[in-house]
Amino acid sequence: MRTFIYNRLGNKPMKLKILLIGLALAIAAAIGLYLLMNARCYQLLGNLVCHGADERKRVALTFDDAPSERTSDAVLAVLAEKNVKATFFMIGENMARHPQAAQRIAAAGHEMGNHSYSHRRFLLRSPAFIAREIEDTNTLIRAAGYHGPIHFRPPYGKKLLGLPWYLARHHITTVMWDSEPARHQSPTAEAITAAALAQAHNGAIILLHPFCPDACRAEREALPHIIDGLRAQGYTLVTVSTLLTPKPENP
Repeated sequence: MRTFIYNRLGNKPMKLKILLIGLALAIAAAIGLYLLMNARCYQLLGNLVCHGADERKRVALTFDDAPSERTSDAVLAVLAEKNVKATFFMIGENMARHPQAAQRIAAAGHEMGNHSYSHRRFLLRSPAFIAREIEDTNTLIRAAGYHGPIHFRPPYGKKLLGLPWYLARHHITTVMWDSEPARHQSPTAEAITAAALAQAHNGAIILLHPFCPDACRAEREALPHIIDGLRAQGYTLVTVSTLLTPKPENP
């Protein structure tokens, strides 16, 4: 009887230790998944870029959540006036609602990327959901008249395993960013412009959200000043695909 009681009591510290180790591992795994999900310049599978090479003084302007019936033309007008080509990451639902707005982006010679169909997070999603979101959007991009390469930018920048696995299998590059001048809530056009110029560097991929009618007004107002300021610093503004094109070797 004494031996039985001793064994029962003696096992408690060991059980507690195992429980604490298991809890610590679970917390570490959760933190690791969180960091992986939000990593801007890393994913487990496939090709991801968050900036271009630093050998040339070039940057890429990228716009998320296109198109918009009310605001796309204002952005296109600025780009046309400044003679700039940019990369528009398209949402399938928006293209389905406003196909002519998408067609005008393609007709202006800009690059189109895939930003999913519904703009829902790709976390704990089935392979069928992931395939449908990407492939339906690609179909609409082609229907708009765009014939160039289609890169992918995940909604909210979130990715774990299923999405990178699909992208790797289909040889699609994930394009993130390393400059987000309007990241802080409700910044002014002046603050956005200053942040864009301060964050500029060779190979920068700049993220803007200029399409929502009211909340994004400051980003639309900042756009011409960002372009002028970057050029004054000696930068050439190009599409993402051009930014990622290797510099030709000297003969």
